[in-house]
Amino acid sequence: REVTTILRSQAVIIGNKYLSDEKTAILEKLLFRIRSVKSAKENKYILLNAPESSVSEICRMLPGMKSPTILPLAEKGWCSLHSVVKEDEFWERIDQLKKAGAEGILVIPIEKMIL
Repeated sequence: REVTTILRSQAVIIGNKYLSDEKTAILEKLLFRIRSVKSAKENKYILLNAPESSVSEICRMLPGMKSPTILPLAEKGWCSLHSVVKEDEFWERIDQLKKAGAEGILVIPIEKMIL
């Protein structure tokens, strides 16, 4: 339980255009890692089951990073689709997916995204 706030702060990276090649490489590596975590926080990983007859419609709703992953299920006529959904589009997308026949929808936070 938060009792009181002592200090509010934020981290910033300050650089200059005269960094050595070595320090520039370190900075680029750090920025890459920060962007990966930030990008992950803005997205969710979604897994769902759907009838094969709905796969084309559902794929149009789930652009993902490149395209959804589609895997056959043991139950004939059904598939599992895996994709990435933007956090700010999540609830609207879930409603659309359910209307298209999606079931057993699982949503998983993404720790890092390497783009």
